Amino acid sequence: MQSTGITMIDHAGEWALARLSDRPGRVFPALVRRDRVLDLSARPEVGSPTSTAELLDHWDDVSAVLDRLAQVRDGWEPLSAHEVLSPVEPRQIFQAGANYRTHVIDIAAAHHDGTDGRTVEQVRADAAAEMDARLLHPPYVFQGLPSAICGAYDEVVLPADGTEPDWELELAAVIGRRARRIRPEEALDFVAGWTMVNDLTLRERIFRKDIPALGADWLAAKNSPTFLPTGPVLVPRRVIPDPGDLRIVLTLNGETMQDESTKDMIFDVARIIAHCSEVATLLPGDLVLTGSPAGNGKAYGRLLRAGDVMDSTIGGLGSQRNRCVDEQER
Repeated sequence: MQSTGITMIDHAGEWALARLSDRPGRVFPALVRRDRVLDLSARPEVGSPTSTAELLDHWDDVSAVLDRLAQVRDGWEPLSAHEVLSPVEPRQIFQAGANYRTHVIDIAAAHHDGTDGRTVEQVRADAAAEMDARLLHPPYVFQGLPSAICGAYDEVVLPADGTEPDWELELAAVIGRRARRIRPEEALDFVAGWTMVNDLTLRERIFRKDIPALGADWLAAKNSPTFLPTGPVLVPRRVIPDPGDLRIVLTLNGETMQDESTKDMIFDVARIIAHCSEVATLLPGDLVLTGSPAGNGKAYGRLLRAGDVMDSTIGGLGSQRNRCVDEQER
């Protein structure tokens, strides 16, 4: 776990929504104004909620009230006195895969073993040629487990039996209304706000050689505890109405590894959300991950090790800092 002492969150807009813990360990939803926080569990104007989930269940009704509460003068406390947890506790997590053009090309080259006779240059060219054809089909989306979530400043635990842990910084939409079979042109109206996630992966577990015909084993590859650092905050959608050009940056021990814009997405956020709603019913508080850009460790030939520190930012959504530790250290 993190220690208390985070002094400021650099978020877009006048306020953001957070989930915090005080020193006695009480968890509560809060408004954040960079270095100050307002405990919402003590505010009858929004029903004295005990969780951000309660707010998201009534987001259309409470968001305007939160605007007004952000202007009150009394009751604000220093952010540094609290632990910052994941801002949401989703019932469902939808994860878009292979959704950035350059990332798809890099991963195809990194996983190519040469047995088909193609050179790496041919593999990259073939992957690039497939981009336009993919738009004729639905996005590729799988599900993750809420138990993988940790906070934006928590330690990431590297499994003792894992060999290729990798980072994948992503923009995530937080659903604010129940959604079923919605159209892409209306999909963003169902978004309460945005947060960031680092959707870590054990690369060696994606494809199982014993049953290759069954495809990717995302359960084993994606869902180790702490493999989904989330937050630090939820930024309301109206503050960032169009997520089509946000800068995504991840550094490893100070070295920039990912630095890309969401403009490189193959399927935009609205189409991913609409597709998920065709398959399932989206619920308030659910996370819809939109894929990771290029710059993952597999492409560099440099995977995560104990002691590594990942610093992550997405424009307007604050930052994450996660130190990696071996499972045996816990």
